[in-house]
Amino acid sequence: MKRIEVKAETPGSVIRHEVVPGDAVAEDDPILTIESMKMEIPIPAPVDGRVIEILVAPGEAVAAGQTVAVMEA
Repeated sequence: MKRIEVKAETPGSVIRHEVVPGDAVAEDDPILTIESMKMEIPIPAPVDGRVIEILVAPGEAVAAGQTVAVMEA
């Protein structure tokens, strides 16, 4: 299995997790949602796989390019 880092594309604040560690996801399924400039932006899975870990909590600020979750593919 290959470990994949899921990164935020824009800065913002985490609103909610859409999955929990252990969940299987398909490519483009949302892993979590951030709020940026008053818009809700889903952070999608880059590949089919399983979420191993979510590294940010709701309410936490994230930077563009920051790793927010780790997947196994």
